[in-house]
Amino acid sequence: MMDFGRLITAMITPFDEQGEINWDATSDLIDYLIEVQKSDSLVVSGTTGEAPTLSDEEKIKLFSFVVDKAAGRCKIIAGTGSNNTRHSIHLTKEAERVGVDGILLVVPYYNKPNQEGMYRHFEAIAGFTSLPVMLYNVPGRTVAGLTAETTLRLAQIGNIVATKECASLEHVTQIAAAAPDGFKVYSGDDASGLPAMAVGAYGIVSVASHVVGSEMKQMIQAFTGGRPEQAAALHQSLFPVFKGLFTCPNPVTVKYALELRGVAAGPVRLPLVAPSEQEAGFIRSLFKK
Repeated sequence: MMDFGRLITAMITPFDEQGEINWDATSDLIDYLIEVQKSDSLVVSGTTGEAPTLSDEEKIKLFSFVVDKAAGRCKIIAGTGSNNTRHSIHLTKEAERVGVDGILLVVPYYNKPNQEGMYRHFEAIAGFTSLPVMLYNVPGRTVAGLTAETTLRLAQIGNIVATKECASLEHVTQIAAAAPDGFKVYSGDDASGLPAMAVGAYGIVSVASHVVGSEMKQMIQAFTGGRPEQAAALHQSLFPVFKGLFTCPNPVTVKYALELRGVAAGPVRLPLVAPSEQEAGFIRSLFKK
């Protein structure tokens, strides 16, 4: 069964000053995330990658580019989910064609399906691909959310192998306690990553790993290595970064933070906007510490 590792970075999409994908910066970023920040896998064209503003053509080209650049050094997970099942199937087929290692499917947003509708949505997409599927439950963005019961029902489908959870620790615990062997739960919230692992999550799908990935890897290794006090101390030291990176709508803050580190990230696309002077000052102070 596919193992995406413990630390997965939900990768930004670098843009140039004209708002087009900056392919040179994307190439450099991939090396940086793998070699410096120790990412085990990269999610391409997720929320942090500004997927709502990317065309299908851009997404497919991005999937292919990242697969080629990563060259097997980490796993590549394509964000192919949407609130249109047919559209998600199309993108998933294209992602599989260009060689990604797995797909991330967000809960359908805005049209608010019930649990049976969600089940059939994910079941249909999984049925059109041989790729391993990671579900993405983020009720704060989608309003409708998967229940633990529906997630566990979906976990019985052979190629649905994981879930990214931005829900309560109670919810994570319920899934982790009853999931079939090999089904992995990931925290989708950096600030809850270590607590989620303490109740059974396998790893973290992270935004903060763009800038503190190496330290997060040490935290995870301390926890899995039986050194919980060291893991807790690292979590506590990183906590201001985990929270501070959401000062602005994601990925505004992390793109600015990368630029402070000398890593080209470029602007965000509308409807997102650059940090205000006050917000930028806070981000600078956060990383001076």
